[in-house]
Amino acid sequence: MTKTHQLTELQLAILRLLWTNQEATVADIWEALHDERGLAQSTLATILSRLERRDVVTHRTEGRQFIYRALITEADARHSMVSELTERLFEGDVPALVNHLLAEQDVSPGDLKRIRAMLDGAATKRRKTS
Repeated sequence: MTKTHQLTELQLAILRLLWTNQEATVADIWEALHDERGLAQSTLATILSRLERRDVVTHRTEGRQFIYRALITEADARHSMVSELTERLFEGDVPALVNHLLAEQDVSPGDLKRIRAMLDGAATKRRKTS
């Protein structure tokens, strides 16, 4: 069974920094998020510790500092969170999710063209693997 990674907005912001920079200390993360979030370094350290217990991040020690890195990829997080959303809100019905997104969002003609190309690509890929 695939591990689920339900992440808060703040946890995702932290992970985005780790995905971009590969590694970061609490101080690095605090500096990047402080103006927007106004969090204490101790709060970030607690969040990172919790993410580490969930096997989302890990750390190595350099001197007296923990240097964190992500254990999951952005693709892992997206897949897990979208799968959970689809299951919980749409009872696993992917077309219902897509219909909701198309009906509720302002989808530009360019976006519709990209979506059609993605659907065509997925159909072609499925035919090749069948």
